[in-house]
Amino acid sequence: MASKKVIDLWIVGSIGIDDIQTREHDRKNLLGGSVPYATATASFFAKTGAVGVVGSDFPASFSKRWNAFGIDLSGVQHQDGQTFRWACRYDENMIERTTLKTELGVFAEFKPTLPEAYRAAPFVLLGNIQPDLQLHVLNQSVGARFVALDTMNLWIDIAKPSLLKVIRKVNLITLNDGEARMLTGKWNLRDCAKALFRLGLSYVVIKKGEHGALLFSKSGGIFIVPAYPVERLIDPTGAGDSYAGAFMGYLAKAKEVTDATLRRALVYATVMASFGVEGFSLERFEKLTPAMVNLRIVEMKRMMRV
Repeated sequence: MASKKVIDLWIVGSIGIDDIQTREHDRKNLLGGSVPYATATASFFAKTGAVGVVGSDFPASFSKRWNAFGIDLSGVQHQDGQTFRWACRYDENMIERTTLKTELGVFAEFKPTLPEAYRAAPFVLLGNIQPDLQLHVLNQSVGARFVALDTMNLWIDIAKPSLLKVIRKVNLITLNDGEARMLTGKWNLRDCAKALFRLGLSYVVIKKGEHGALLFSKSGGIFIVPAYPVERLIDPTGAGDSYAGAFMGYLAKAKEVTDATLRRALVYATVMASFGVEGFSLERFEKLTPAMVNLRIVEMKRMMRV
């Protein structure tokens, strides 16, 4: 009898086809969405499953490239219709961007279903989708030991009651500094973290873009990790998703969650995200080797040494 699949981590979110304009490039029909970026980086550390939906226009070449990372795609639904499509133009500073197009397609009716093999997975990343969908898919899990939640200002604005329900069922939330302030009504980031701990969270990761991130532990610990200074920024799309995927992938590989493993996971997350912005879509990750990752980890540790 064939052995059952072993999934260490599953990730749910969007899968899309992107058009990206930057100050130097104009690229169309790129594999995008939160799930491809997050699962690609997580796959460097752990056996990862993807949960999402694509339409009948989703190129077979995208699935082939995705499969090359060793990611389990049995959680990806295929439906008649158009795949989620998104287009943006970045400003000269490569930080601000203007959304040019958002076409939900089959993503508008997405109702995530967990494959049987995923349900006992110990680690879960709820990508940035509608909070009711996050809760719907999380409720199908029976073995989750550590759940991380990603969210954004849109859900804080239009779906805060549902978002609070999800927050009360997870262990860690990741959001940027503006979102942390918007969600809690506090200004000081330590006060933001304390307010989130009162909702039942054990850990809070507050991202500050090019200025790195802060990890707050309910036990009182604070860890600050800088962003890796890349020499040439090509495309910042998906950086946060790559960050979250690598972070959870590292924890799944470690098979334990302590303040120490969380700190190491943040360093690896920073490094993996730094590779992603050096190319479009998953292109940089497709050329990445463990040796390259380890070299940049050594660099990061040298930068952080006091």
